[in-house]
This record gives sequence, structure tokens and C-alpha cells, in this order.
Amino acid sequence: MQNWSTVKRIGVATLVAGTLDILAAIGLTLAFGRKVDAMLRYVASGPFPGAKDWGAAGAATGLAVHFALMVIMAAVFVLAADRMPQLKTKPIQWGVIYGLVTYVAMNLIAVPLRFGTFPVSAIGISTQLFCHIVLVGIPIALIARR
Repeated sequence: MQNWSTVKRIGVATLVAGTLDILAAIGLTLAFGRKVDAMLRYVASGPFPGAKDWGAAGAATGLAVHFALMVIMAAVFVLAADRMPQLKTKPIQWGVIYGLVTYVAMNLIAVPLRFGTFPVSAIGISTQLFCHIVLVGIPIALIARR
């Protein structure tokens, strides 16, 4: 297996996990009869409270915010795995654990601090857990071991 640079692993992990996660978010948004641009503006409104009123610029900002968060998530794991090689030996196990960590960080800390809301429905919790574990944690862990 070819060794990739740290920057390349962070970049690839960001693109893969970020794309999988945003596609899931778009699919869920459409499945619940909501508008994708409104969902993206909501994401942007985390760091930019006025973004809900920005139209297409707010939606583009939401997509940028999503990928900025994914860069952070990918970088944290890749850098940790470089310092703790045991994270690379069992990427599925550590990917599941990291997915749980990112779920807690986003849904039980970041989102409630910003918006004052917790996920309360079984469907909301299960879809968020699936996305964070299967679409974010595991892909990042698999890419980190390259």
C-alpha cells in the first residue's frame, strides 16, 4: 500500500466523507419534502446567523461551512492516527468510535450550544448516527491508514 502525505490523506478524507455526508443530508432533506438550499443556509447560519436570508450565497456558504467542518474532523483523526499507530491497525473499529465522537461533538455539544436544540426523534438520532459512523468516521479512518 502506497503511503500518502498527511495533507493528501486529510484532503482525500475530507472530500470522501464530506461528499458522502452532504449527499445523505440532501437525500434526507428531499425525502422530508424540504428544500436543499434552505438546509444549506441553516448550516451556514451556525457561524453566520444572518445566512438564512442570503439566498444562493447563503446556500453556497453552507456548503463551504460543511466542508470546513469536515476538514477539521478529517485532520483531527489523521493527525491522531499518525501519533497513535494503533488507530491505523483497526480502521473499522476506530472509525466507528470516531463516528460516535463526531456525533457527540456535533449533536450533543456544537448544535445545542448554537441553536439550543438536541436531536429528539428516534429517526433523527439513528440517521445522524448512521451518517457520522458509516459516512464520516469509517471512511476517514480507512483513508488515514494510507
